[in-house]
Amino acid sequence: MGLSLQVDPVRCEGFGMCAELLPEAIELDDWGYPIVRDGILPEHLRELAERAVEVCPVLALRLVSPERVRSGLQSRALAPHTALRSHGGG
Repeated sequence: MGLSLQVDPVRCEGFGMCAELLPEAIELDDWGYPIVRDGILPEHLRELAERAVEVCPVLALRLVSPERVRSGLQSRALAPHTALRSHGGG
């Protein structure tokens, strides 16, 4: 099963080591922050992607399964509605 690479933009400090290790999937913007190509990583890049995750000094990278990405998007979409119900006055 393939994996997708994600960057936490809040944690990332733009060190750029990830792009050096995995230029096939990550490029840097004008300020040195990573732009990760969408989609599933090819299997031959998995070892390099795991290495990029390991060397990130601020732990801003992670590998996730496509199913987890989809379920995360669905739960985020539901979160505001849940919050409104739980904080409603009464």
